[in-house]
Amino acid sequence: MILLDTNVLIDAFDPSARLHAWASDLIRDGLLGEGVAINPVILAELCVGDLRADTVAARLETLGIVILDLPSAASTRCAQAYAAYLENRRKQNTPEAPKSPLPDFFIGAHASFLSLPLATADLSRYQTYFPELKLLTPPATVEP
Repeated sequence: MILLDTNVLIDAFDPSARLHAWASDLIRDGLLGEGVAINPVILAELCVGDLRADTVAARLETLGIVILDLPSAASTRCAQAYAAYLENRRKQNTPEAPKSPLPDFFIGAHASFLSLPLATADLSRYQTYFPELKLLTPPATVEP
């Protein structure tokens, strides 16, 4: 099973996106292979701005994309990674970040907890705060 970051789905569903081919191929290959999934955080991000937000989950499930529950046991890993992020921002004297973890930290913690590869075009945060993750990313020739 591959956990799909929100940006992968957005690119796959937008034929004009620069990473459309990569994202579409990755999802197709995952569906034909070990399967692909999202979680409630990713679902919420997809619903924002969708004129038919109430049908997003059903549309994804029709495609074969599984919606996994986000286990509370992933919260500890999320908190650890976010605490490191806040500390790094403090050291760099950057503007204060929200006290609650950002969506990427819940997504990374979920993938880490389940030992799932994470497909994403956003490398930096995941590489830095979830180095244990196997990341499926666009080829270097197709930078986001």
